[in-house]
Amino acid sequence: MFRKILAAAMLVGLTAEANAALSTGDLAFTAFNADEDGWVLTTFKDIDANTTIYFSDNTWTGSAFNATESFHTWNTGTSSITAGTAIRFSQIDAPTRSVSIGSFSGSGSNFGMSATSETIYAYLGSSQNAPTTFLTAVSSESDTTSLTNAGLSPGVNAIKLTNSTDYAEYIGTRSGLTSFLGYQALVNNPGNWNILVGGDQSLKVPNTDNFSAVPLPGAAWLFSSVVAGFTLIRRRKNQHA
Repeated sequence: MFRKILAAAMLVGLTAEANAALSTGDLAFTAFNADEDGWVLTTFKDIDANTTIYFSDNTWTGSAFNATESFHTWNTGTSSITAGTAIRFSQIDAPTRSVSIGSFSGSGSNFGMSATSETIYAYLGSSQNAPTTFLTAVSSESDTTSLTNAGLSPGVNAIKLTNSTDYAEYIGTRSGLTSFLGYQALVNNPGNWNILVGGDQSLKVPNTDNFSAVPLPGAAWLFSSVVAGFTLIRRRKNQHA
C-alpha cells in the first residue's frame, strides 16, 4: 500500500511538471490589430521564467521563412506566467514597442502588420529562423495555406480571421470551464470574435482580461487523499520504528 500511495504521489508531481512544457495549442491569439500593429496572446499553460518565444509575419513555406518581413523575440521575464494570463504586445512597428510582461525586441526590414492579409506565428526555436514548435498563429489571409504549412489547424490551434481584417478580438467566455485547455476550441473559432474590416482601428484597446478555470472537485480530492494517505503511513511507520 505504501508503495502504491508513493507512486500515485509521484505521478501527480510528474504530471504537474509536464504541464509546464509548452506545445502546439498551449497559447492562443485573443486580439489582432493590423492598424495599431499589435496583438494579445493568452497562455493556457504556465510558462516558465525566462522562456523565449518568437513571433514572425514572414511566410512559412513548410521548410523555411521567406524572410522579407520581420521577426520578434519575447523573453517572458524573471517570473513564471500562470495559465490564463493575457499578454498585450503594442505598437510593434514603433521604437516604443512594448509588451505587458517581459521584454520584446524586433529585427527585420518591415515591422508593420498588413491590413490586407497577414499571418503572425508564435513559436519556439533554436533561433528566430529555426522554429522547432509552432505554438499558434493568427491569419487574415484568403486561404489557410500559411497555417497548414506550419502544421497548424484553423479552429483547433490557430485562428483564421476574415480576409483583410483590420481589427479583431475574442468576445467569448473567459471563465467557468474546468480546464484552461477547454478554451482552445472557443478562442480559435472565428464565430466567437468581433471582426472589423476597413476603417482606422488604430486606437482600439483590446480586452486583456485573464481567463480562469475551476478544476473538478474530484481532482482536488484525489490529490489531497494521496498526500493524506502518504503522511499517515509515514507517521505509523515512525511510531513503530
